[in-house]
Amino acid sequence: MSDTGTGEELGAQAARARALALLRIRSRATAAALLPAAVAVVLFAAGARGIVEGGGWDAVRWAVTACAVITLLVAAAVAVAVVRAKPAVSPTVPLSEKAAPDLYRLVRDLADRLDVPAPSAIALTPDCDSWLEDRTHPAADRAAKDAARRDPGGPGRRRVQAAPVLVIGSPFLWWMRVAELRAVLAPVVAGTGPSAHPDIAAARRFVRGLDGVVADAAAPAQGAVRRVLRLPHALIGRIARLLLRSCHSHAAEMERGVAAAASTRAQAVDYGLRIVAQEQVGLAYAGWDRLLTRVALPAWRMGRWPSRLDAGVVSALTELSRRDRLADGFTSRLGERPACDLLEEPGAADEAASLLAARLFHGGPAEAGPGWAPVDWQQYPEEVVDRKWRTEAARLHRVLDDMGVPPAASAGASDGPGASDGAGAAVPTLARVVEHLVAGNGRGEELAAGISAAVARDDSGTSGGSPSAGGDVLEFWGPDPLPLFPLQPPRTGTELLADHVAAMVCCAAVDTAGAAPGLDWLDGPTLLVDGERRSDLGTPVLSLVEDGDAGPLRSWLSSVGVRTDKPVRLA
Repeated sequence: MSDTGTGEELGAQAARARALALLRIRSRATAAALLPAAVAVVLFAAGARGIVEGGGWDAVRWAVTACAVITLLVAAAVAVAVVRAKPAVSPTVPLSEKAAPDLYRLVRDLADRLDVPAPSAIALTPDCDSWLEDRTHPAADRAAKDAARRDPGGPGRRRVQAAPVLVIGSPFLWWMRVAELRAVLAPVVAGTGPSAHPDIAAARRFVRGLDGVVADAAAPAQGAVRRVLRLPHALIGRIARLLLRSCHSHAAEMERGVAAAASTRAQAVDYGLRIVAQEQVGLAYAGWDRLLTRVALPAWRMGRWPSRLDAGVVSALTELSRRDRLADGFTSRLGERPACDLLEEPGAADEAASLLAARLFHGGPAEAGPGWAPVDWQQYPEEVVDRKWRTEAARLHRVLDDMGVPPAASAGASDGPGASDGAGAAVPTLARVVEHLVAGNGRGEELAAGISAAVARDDSGTSGGSPSAGGDVLEFWGPDPLPLFPLQPPRTGTELLADHVAAMVCCAAVDTAGAAPGLDWLDGPTLLVDGERRSDLGTPVLSLVEDGDAGPLRSWLSSVGVRTDKPVRLA
């Protein structure tokens, strides 16, 4: 037997051994629930034969019988809860065979080469990862039937099959070439072989059911019936938690065995190309993370969601390869056929994945609406960058108005009575901001606190996250609040103040020096001066905000030709 066959068999044997251990835990729990009933039967049989008699034995029999009834009721409740629980299903974009026939053909051919069952379906996730997901639990089956009732022609019209669903990271389809994608998916698809084993499948359903019960018990009580049954529900959750804790190590070792067997089997397919493709995985992850945090997040905060995030990954990584010699040469692959050509409508799939990314990483609404509109990359500078700067500049001056900060001396001298707009608000000039921060004596901290409070108020008034009328893609994820995966920790007051001051500087540069808003694929919103990106604004602004030193910023403004005494246009 070859080394490959030996390694695969060892991994499969380890996985099956751990699956049997999990099933033994289930059997022991069942036996423990039946034990009081068995003792009660023995006591009644002994009493009928006259072996145990007397008033004391009668009391024991009825006490054991009561205990058996309670135990059986609790066990039945736990069993029903496990069967009816809704295990967390990863939020994905379903991809039907009609929408991607070439991709389905590639996956089936790969499964044939690996001699494993083909996945039952394919779905996309807005992340740089791929995996198999078991959706054969009864709760998932009910979800599929509900989807079939809502859409008789949709992918939920068939009963959920035994084979798991192949979830593919959507950035892979746009950045990777077809051969690279096949090499990366080989060890993932190979996992359908061990997954088809009945013991492993049963063990996974048992663990996922327990996990669903624990998550359901941890959810806040909603509705009168749920509040009345809160204590029994908590008891069921506690029992499921104890069982899940005892299953943890066995489940982890089972999944390691499955992964080892799948990886060994996949070595026979495109092994050399897979080593090269793994480099693209790391590069795609770096570009995707940068695109989300630097480019998409500012748009999401403005109520806009970029509708071509996956296409943006290609631009971001192309720019990275231009700047970083470590990535040099990767763009030479772009002449080969991209994996997104395997989709019938790449644009529609990209838009759906982009909307899901906004929901997962920012907590946006499930559907587009008046305050949650898509934006193309060509519109990004005007719709996002310029609007972001002017909104933050307006917020900064509102806070200064609330603090009673007077207009700048230069603005008052040049504009005279026009230094106020007639409603008590000072003329919005950059000089007003600079003079206030230069004065020192804790004014920066006070302004930062005011900005933080204003941002919190605005965010609470525009927060979304309501499900769509036709059923939410996160319905079976669980009770966790949105966003599920926040990209950044909350910003400090100093960071917010620096962002707002920089936005004010950019507005002044656009209005008085002929600058323009722009998009940098790696750094997000950027200021273009004479068509060139200016990335040296951060340090002068921090000197002003943190130290009250306006010298570096004034030098920067002078080099660009910005007039600080002229009012700027606010949002």
